[in-house]
Amino acid sequence: MTKLYQKLLKSNISADKVRRGVGESVALYTGDERAGVLRAIFSFLDLTSLNMTDNSRIIRELTEKVSTFSRHFPGMKNVAAVCVFPNFVQPALLGLNNCGVRLAVVTAAFPTAQTFIEIKISETDIAVRNGADEVDVVLPVGTFMDKDYEAVIEELKALRQAAGDATLKVILETGILNDPELIYRASVIAMESGADLIKTSTGKSPVSATPEAAWVMCRAILDYYNETGIMIGFKAAGGIASQEDAIVYYNIVKNVLGEKWLDPALFRIGASRLANSILRELFPDKPAYF
Repeated sequence: MTKLYQKLLKSNISADKVRRGVGESVALYTGDERAGVLRAIFSFLDLTSLNMTDNSRIIRELTEKVSTFSRHFPGMKNVAAVCVFPNFVQPALLGLNNCGVRLAVVTAAFPTAQTFIEIKISETDIAVRNGADEVDVVLPVGTFMDKDYEAVIEELKALRQAAGDATLKVILETGILNDPELIYRASVIAMESGADLIKTSTGKSPVSATPEAAWVMCRAILDYYNETGIMIGFKAAGGIASQEDAIVYYNIVKNVLGEKWLDPALFRIGASRLANSILRELFPDKPAYF
Protein backbone atom coordinates (compact mmCIF):
# COMPACT_ATOMS: atom_id res chain seq x y z
CA MET A 1 0.00 0.00 0.00
CA THR A 2 1.25 3.50 -0.81
CA LYS A 3 1.74 6.18 1.81
CA LEU A 4 -1.02 8.21 0.13
CA TYR A 5 -3.42 5.26 0.43
CA GLN A 6 -2.62 4.89 4.12
CA LYS A 7 -3.04 8.64 4.70
CA LEU A 8 -6.41 8.85 2.95
CA LEU A 9 -7.80 5.93 4.93
CA LYS A 10 -7.44 8.00 8.09
CA SER A 11 -10.29 10.26 6.95
CA ASN A 12 -13.30 10.16 9.22
CA ILE A 13 -16.34 9.03 7.22
CA SER A 14 -19.02 8.46 9.84
CA ALA A 15 -22.65 7.59 9.14
CA ASP A 16 -23.72 10.90 10.72
CA LYS A 17 -21.41 12.87 8.44
CA VAL A 18 -22.81 11.02 5.42
CA ARG A 19 -26.41 11.77 6.44
CA ARG A 20 -25.64 15.46 6.93
CA GLY A 21 -23.88 15.64 3.59
CA VAL A 22 -26.76 14.02 1.73
CA GLY A 23 -29.26 16.25 3.53
CA GLU A 24 -27.38 19.34 2.44
CA SER A 25 -27.60 18.16 -1.16
CA VAL A 26 -31.38 18.14 -1.29
CA ALA A 27 -32.52 21.17 -3.28
CA LEU A 28 -35.54 21.98 -5.41
CA TYR A 29 -35.36 23.75 -8.75
CA THR A 30 -38.26 25.35 -10.58
CA GLY A 31 -38.86 27.13 -13.85
CA ASP A 32 -35.90 28.07 -16.03
CA GLU A 33 -33.42 27.00 -13.37
CA ARG A 34 -34.85 23.46 -13.31
CA ALA A 35 -34.82 23.33 -17.11
CA GLY A 36 -31.16 24.36 -17.14
CA VAL A 37 -30.24 21.71 -14.61
CA LEU A 38 -32.09 19.02 -16.57
CA ARG A 39 -30.37 20.05 -19.79
CA ALA A 40 -27.02 19.74 -18.03
CA ILE A 41 -27.94 16.34 -16.59
CA PHE A 42 -28.93 15.11 -20.04
CA SER A 43 -25.43 15.95 -21.29
CA PHE A 44 -23.94 13.83 -18.46
CA LEU A 45 -25.89 10.68 -19.39
CA ASP A 46 -24.36 7.38 -20.42
CA LEU A 47 -27.29 6.08 -22.47
CA THR A 48 -27.16 2.41 -21.57
CA SER A 49 -28.31 -0.81 -23.22
CA LEU A 50 -27.12 -3.88 -21.33
CA ASN A 51 -29.90 -6.38 -21.91
CA MET A 52 -29.85 -10.12 -22.54
CA THR A 53 -31.96 -9.50 -25.64
CA ASP A 54 -29.60 -6.94 -27.20
CA ASN A 55 -28.41 -7.66 -30.72
CA SER A 56 -26.55 -5.80 -33.46
CA ARG A 57 -29.75 -4.39 -34.96
CA ILE A 58 -31.00 -3.00 -31.63
CA ILE A 59 -27.64 -1.38 -30.84
CA ARG A 60 -27.32 0.04 -34.36
CA GLU A 61 -30.81 1.57 -34.15
CA LEU A 62 -30.10 3.08 -30.71
CA THR A 63 -26.82 4.63 -31.75
CA GLU A 64 -28.29 5.97 -34.99
CA LYS A 65 -30.87 7.81 -32.88
CA VAL A 66 -28.02 9.26 -30.84
CA SER A 67 -26.11 10.35 -33.94
CA THR A 68 -29.16 12.15 -35.37
CA PHE A 69 -30.34 13.60 -32.05
CA SER A 70 -29.28 17.17 -32.80
CA ARG A 71 -31.50 17.30 -35.89
CA HIS A 72 -34.56 16.70 -33.73
CA PHE A 73 -33.47 18.77 -30.72
CA PRO A 74 -31.39 21.68 -32.03
CA GLY A 75 -29.57 23.61 -29.33
CA MET A 76 -29.73 20.66 -26.91
CA LYS A 77 -26.43 19.00 -25.98
CA ASN A 78 -26.30 15.30 -26.75
CA VAL A 79 -25.68 12.53 -24.21
CA ALA A 80 -22.07 11.99 -23.12
CA ALA A 81 -21.76 8.34 -24.15
CA VAL A 82 -23.54 5.17 -25.14
CA CYS A 83 -22.72 2.09 -23.02
CA VAL A 84 -23.09 -1.42 -24.50
CA PHE A 85 -21.67 -4.92 -24.25
CA PRO A 86 -18.20 -5.28 -25.84
CA ASN A 87 -19.38 -7.55 -28.67
CA PHE A 88 -21.41 -4.63 -30.03
CA VAL A 89 -18.53 -2.19 -30.56
CA GLN A 90 -18.70 -2.38 -34.35
CA PRO A 91 -22.45 -1.82 -34.85
CA ALA A 92 -22.36 0.91 -32.20
CA LEU A 93 -19.53 2.72 -33.99
CA LEU A 94 -21.37 2.48 -37.29
CA GLY A 95 -24.50 3.93 -35.72
CA LEU A 96 -22.68 6.75 -33.93
CA ASN A 97 -20.99 7.72 -37.20
CA ASN A 98 -18.39 10.01 -35.58
CA CYS A 99 -21.07 12.23 -34.02
CA GLY A 100 -18.90 13.11 -31.02
CA VAL A 101 -20.67 10.89 -28.49
CA ARG A 102 -18.27 8.48 -26.82
CA LEU A 103 -18.63 4.70 -26.92
CA ALA A 104 -18.36 2.92 -23.57
CA VAL A 105 -18.38 -0.83 -23.04
CA VAL A 106 -18.59 -3.07 -19.99
CA THR A 107 -15.77 -5.61 -19.79
CA ALA A 108 -13.87 -7.86 -17.38
CA ALA A 109 -16.71 -10.32 -16.70
CA PHE A 110 -19.35 -7.68 -16.05
CA PRO A 111 -21.35 -7.69 -13.80
CA THR A 112 -19.76 -10.24 -11.43
CA ALA A 113 -16.03 -9.85 -12.20
CA GLN A 114 -15.83 -13.61 -11.68
CA THR A 115 -13.55 -15.20 -14.25
CA PHE A 116 -9.87 -15.64 -15.01
CA ILE A 117 -7.83 -12.43 -14.96
CA GLU A 118 -6.42 -13.36 -18.37
CA ILE A 119 -9.94 -13.29 -19.82
CA LYS A 120 -10.70 -9.94 -18.19
CA ILE A 121 -7.53 -8.43 -19.62
CA SER A 122 -8.13 -9.91 -23.07
CA GLU A 123 -11.75 -8.73 -23.23
CA THR A 124 -10.75 -5.20 -22.23
CA ASP A 125 -7.88 -5.14 -24.72
CA ILE A 126 -10.05 -6.40 -27.60
CA ALA A 127 -12.81 -3.88 -26.88
CA VAL A 128 -10.37 -0.96 -26.92
CA ARG A 129 -8.56 -2.18 -30.03
CA ASN A 130 -11.93 -2.47 -31.77
CA GLY A 131 -12.66 1.18 -31.03
CA ALA A 132 -14.21 1.59 -27.57
CA ASP A 133 -13.47 5.00 -26.05
CA GLU A 134 -14.26 3.95 -22.48
CA VAL A 135 -14.40 0.73 -20.49
CA ASP A 136 -16.41 0.07 -17.33
CA VAL A 137 -14.93 -2.72 -15.20
CA VAL A 138 -16.10 -4.15 -11.89
CA LEU A 139 -13.93 -4.15 -8.80
CA PRO A 140 -13.55 -7.82 -7.73
CA VAL A 141 -15.94 -7.51 -4.81
CA GLY A 142 -15.35 -10.99 -3.40
CA THR A 143 -11.62 -10.44 -3.25
CA PHE A 144 -12.14 -7.01 -1.72
CA MET A 145 -14.52 -8.34 0.95
CA ASP A 146 -11.89 -10.97 1.80
CA LYS A 147 -9.55 -8.02 2.51
CA ASP A 148 -7.04 -9.14 -0.13
CA TYR A 149 -6.49 -5.54 -1.16
CA GLU A 150 -3.16 -6.15 -2.86
CA ALA A 151 -4.83 -8.64 -5.23
CA VAL A 152 -7.55 -6.09 -6.00
CA ILE A 153 -4.94 -3.44 -6.77
CA GLU A 154 -2.93 -5.83 -8.93
CA GLU A 155 -6.03 -6.73 -10.98
CA LEU A 156 -7.18 -3.15 -11.46
CA LYS A 157 -3.70 -2.05 -12.50
CA ALA A 158 -3.63 -4.85 -15.08
CA LEU A 159 -6.98 -3.68 -16.45
CA ARG A 160 -5.71 -0.10 -16.47
CA GLN A 161 -2.83 -1.22 -18.65
CA ALA A 162 -5.13 -3.22 -20.94
CA ALA A 163 -7.40 -0.20 -21.39
CA GLY A 164 -4.51 1.87 -22.70
CA ASP A 165 -5.61 5.39 -23.54
CA ALA A 166 -9.31 4.60 -23.10
CA THR A 167 -11.16 6.08 -20.13
CA LEU A 168 -11.34 3.53 -17.31
CA LYS A 169 -14.36 3.52 -15.00
CA VAL A 170 -14.19 1.20 -11.99
CA ILE A 171 -17.53 -0.01 -10.61
CA LEU A 172 -17.49 -0.48 -6.84
CA GLU A 173 -20.91 -2.16 -6.46
CA THR A 174 -21.61 -0.02 -3.42
CA GLY A 175 -24.94 -1.68 -2.66
CA ILE A 176 -23.04 -4.81 -1.70
CA LEU A 177 -20.30 -3.00 0.21
CA ASN A 178 -23.01 -1.08 2.10
CA ASP A 179 -20.67 0.60 4.59
CA PRO A 180 -19.18 4.10 4.35
CA GLU A 181 -15.70 2.98 5.37
CA LEU A 182 -15.68 0.12 2.85
CA ILE A 183 -16.97 2.37 0.07
CA TYR A 184 -14.32 4.97 0.88
CA ARG A 185 -11.58 2.31 0.94
CA ALA A 186 -12.73 0.85 -2.39
CA SER A 187 -12.80 4.35 -3.88
CA VAL A 188 -9.22 5.04 -2.83
CA ILE A 189 -8.02 1.67 -4.11
CA ALA A 190 -9.68 2.26 -7.49
CA MET A 191 -8.22 5.75 -7.85
CA GLU A 192 -4.74 4.66 -6.76
CA SER A 193 -4.95 1.79 -9.29
CA GLY A 194 -5.58 4.08 -12.24
CA ALA A 195 -9.32 4.70 -12.49
CA ASP A 196 -10.35 7.81 -14.42
CA LEU A 197 -13.84 7.64 -12.92
CA ILE A 198 -15.31 5.62 -10.08
CA LYS A 199 -18.84 4.31 -10.47
CA THR A 200 -21.44 3.22 -7.94
CA SER A 201 -23.05 0.14 -9.41
CA THR A 202 -23.60 -2.32 -12.23
CA GLY A 203 -27.36 -1.93 -11.99
CA LYS A 204 -27.54 -5.73 -11.72
CA SER A 205 -27.49 -6.10 -7.92
CA PRO A 206 -30.49 -5.74 -5.56
CA VAL A 207 -29.25 -2.35 -4.30
CA SER A 208 -27.78 0.00 -6.87
CA ALA A 209 -26.87 3.69 -6.61
CA THR A 210 -27.73 5.51 -3.39
CA PRO A 211 -27.12 9.15 -2.44
CA GLU A 212 -25.21 7.99 0.64
CA ALA A 213 -22.72 5.96 -1.41
CA ALA A 214 -22.41 8.81 -3.91
CA TRP A 215 -21.54 11.28 -1.14
CA VAL A 216 -18.84 9.00 0.26
CA MET A 217 -17.33 8.43 -3.18
CA CYS A 218 -17.32 12.15 -3.96
CA ARG A 219 -15.69 12.86 -0.60
CA ALA A 220 -12.99 10.31 -1.45
CA ILE A 221 -12.49 11.99 -4.84
CA LEU A 222 -12.15 15.37 -3.15
CA ASP A 223 -9.63 14.05 -0.62
CA TYR A 224 -7.65 12.43 -3.43
CA TYR A 225 -7.68 15.66 -5.42
CA ASN A 226 -6.52 17.68 -2.42
CA GLU A 227 -3.56 15.32 -2.01
CA THR A 228 -2.59 14.82 -5.66
CA GLY A 229 -4.16 17.57 -7.77
CA ILE A 230 -5.67 14.83 -9.98
CA MET A 231 -9.36 15.19 -10.84
CA ILE A 232 -11.07 11.79 -10.82
CA GLY A 233 -14.61 11.57 -12.16
CA PHE A 234 -17.76 10.12 -10.60
CA LYS A 235 -20.54 8.07 -12.16
CA ALA A 236 -23.87 7.18 -10.56
CA ALA A 237 -25.61 4.20 -12.14
CA GLY A 238 -28.37 1.75 -11.39
CA GLY A 239 -32.01 2.49 -10.64
CA ILE A 240 -31.87 6.18 -11.54
CA ALA A 241 -35.10 6.67 -13.43
CA SER A 242 -36.57 10.02 -12.41
CA GLN A 243 -35.46 13.61 -12.78
CA GLU A 244 -35.63 14.04 -9.01
CA ASP A 245 -33.23 11.11 -8.49
CA ALA A 246 -30.79 12.57 -10.98
CA ILE A 247 -30.98 16.04 -9.43
CA VAL A 248 -29.91 14.62 -6.06
CA TYR A 249 -26.71 13.22 -7.62
CA TYR A 250 -26.16 16.47 -9.49
CA ASN A 251 -26.37 18.37 -6.20
CA ILE A 252 -24.01 15.97 -4.41
CA VAL A 253 -21.37 16.46 -7.09
CA LYS A 254 -21.92 20.23 -7.08
CA ASN A 255 -21.81 20.56 -3.29
CA VAL A 256 -18.97 18.16 -2.50
CA LEU A 257 -16.71 18.58 -5.52
CA GLY A 258 -17.73 21.93 -6.97
CA GLU A 259 -18.84 23.40 -10.28
CA LYS A 260 -15.73 22.30 -12.16
CA TRP A 261 -16.82 18.66 -11.80
CA LEU A 262 -20.11 19.41 -13.57
CA ASP A 263 -18.66 18.37 -16.89
CA PRO A 264 -19.23 15.19 -18.96
CA ALA A 265 -15.56 14.33 -18.62
CA LEU A 266 -15.91 14.11 -14.84
CA PHE A 267 -19.57 13.39 -14.06
CA ARG A 268 -21.79 10.72 -15.57
CA ILE A 269 -25.15 9.19 -14.84
CA GLY A 270 -25.81 5.74 -16.26
CA ALA A 271 -29.44 5.38 -17.23
CA SER A 272 -31.68 3.93 -19.91
CA ARG A 273 -35.06 5.48 -19.04
CA LEU A 274 -33.95 8.86 -17.75
CA ALA A 275 -33.18 10.34 -21.16
CA ASN A 276 -36.78 10.09 -22.34
CA SER A 277 -38.08 11.33 -18.97
CA ILE A 278 -36.00 14.49 -19.27
CA LEU A 279 -36.96 15.05 -22.91
CA ARG A 280 -40.66 14.62 -22.12
CA GLU A 281 -40.44 17.34 -19.45
CA LEU A 282 -38.44 19.75 -21.58
CA PHE A 283 -40.33 19.07 -24.82
CA PRO A 284 -43.84 17.93 -23.81
CA ASP A 285 -45.20 18.23 -27.35
CA LYS A 286 -42.69 15.80 -28.82
CA PRO A 287 -43.00 11.97 -28.76
CA ALA A 288 -40.52 9.78 -26.88
CA TYR A 289 -37.25 9.76 -28.81
CA PHE A 290 -35.16 6.88 -27.44
